[in-house]
Amino acid sequence: MRNSKILVVLAVAFLIVARPNVAVSQDKATAQEVVAKVKEAASALSKTGDLAQFNQKQSPWVWKDTYIFVEDCDKNVMAAHPLKPELVGQDSLSIKDTRGKSVLPEGWCAAAKKPSGVWIEYWWAKPGEKEGSRKLTYLLSAKGTSYVVAAGIYDDKASIAELSKLSNKK
Repeated sequence: MRNSKILVVLAVAFLIVARPNVAVSQDKATAQEVVAKVKEAASALSKTGDLAQFNQKQSPWVWKDTYIFVEDCDKNVMAAHPLKPELVGQDSLSIKDTRGKSVLPEGWCAAAKKPSGVWIEYWWAKPGEKEGSRKLTYLLSAKGTSYVVAAGIYDDKASIAELSKLSNKK
């Protein structure tokens, strides 16, 4: 009886110590996940034209530490954003990162229309944080629409070149 109580205490202590580390590693989106989700979202948007699904915090388009957002290339505005609804309707080129630079570079819309899409880099606060972190975002046009679908990863080491190789794979 005493041994089983000791085992329970040790197991609980282990979980208390190990759980935060496990949660952190599981809560970080990968570049592969971002490419897959953006392609899936672009396909869904091409078929339905439904932007509402991308404005909801509780949806399959919000996962781990990232989310899908949508830009409208014809109107040059943010068309959908699940975590910052105040950005919806804003001029895309006027949206600044945490360092004061425009998030979207010149020519982003044309680049997103390539079959492989495009990766861009800027500084953005992670969900729930105030300070900016390096964010690499994948953008892909939703065929038959004026929309570009995007999501990103927070990564200090990945390069645009290596990410572009990843998104070029079928």
